[in-house]
Amino acid sequence: MKTIVNIMKIIPFQRCGLMVALFLAVQSPAWAHAFLDHAQPQVGSTVTNSPTEVKIWFTQELEPAFSSIEVKNAQGKEVDKKDVHVDAKDKSLLIVSLPPLPAGKFTVAWHVVSVDTHRTQGHFEFTIK
Repeated sequence: MKTIVNIMKIIPFQRCGLMVALFLAVQSPAWAHAFLDHAQPQVGSTVTNSPTEVKIWFTQELEPAFSSIEVKNAQGKEVDKKDVHVDAKDKSLLIVSLPPLPAGKFTVAWHVVSVDTHRTQGHFEFTIK
């Protein structure tokens, strides 16, 4: 930290912001979060058959005990089988099973905690024709 203060005395004030930003960018992997990478069914997609499960891949490995998915129909009723689990071989993959679903719009809500203990959440929709 003393080095940064010495650099700030030497470098004009306008460049100090750039130096701090670069320093923080180098440190950012320690502050990473698990964000949705991709999903099956795909975010916003329309599928012709009822999927048997929803799979969501995240950008980091997850803490299984603190991670969940809920699939709800257009009326807000949870329709998944409530068997959410992290894949045994891919710790960044969260899965929940589905019964046969009728045509309609469904919302997938997820809440996860990554192995670095950061919590993230989000939702997306898919439609069955």
